[in-house]
Amino acid sequence: MSTESALSFATLILADAEIEVTSENLLKLASAAGYEVESIFADIYAKAIGSQDIAALLSNFSAAPAASGAVASGAAAGSEAAAEEEKEESAAEESDDDMGFGLFD
Repeated sequence: MSTESALSFATLILADAEIEVTSENLLKLASAAGYEVESIFADIYAKAIGSQDIAALLSNFSAAPAASGAVASGAAAGSEAAAEEEKEESAAEESDDDMGFGLFD
């Protein structure tokens, strides 16, 4: 198991037990599980994630639907433009056929 995985699992365990995510707590949990983690990595990880609400991070997915909605509206606009272009091309092809300049005439 990698250092990142060990620290991530330790963070989840601490958050579930409602214990503060600190470098010392991360190191205790990792060593109790049989993984040796360098203290510098635990310090960095604790500073990065320690002030975050882990439960809120895991349950807050409100940004994903908003982003996919923007992508969907962009795709819809692109398909409308493509439909307009097809209409123009088909109108041009029909005018050539009316004049008797078709490919198989």
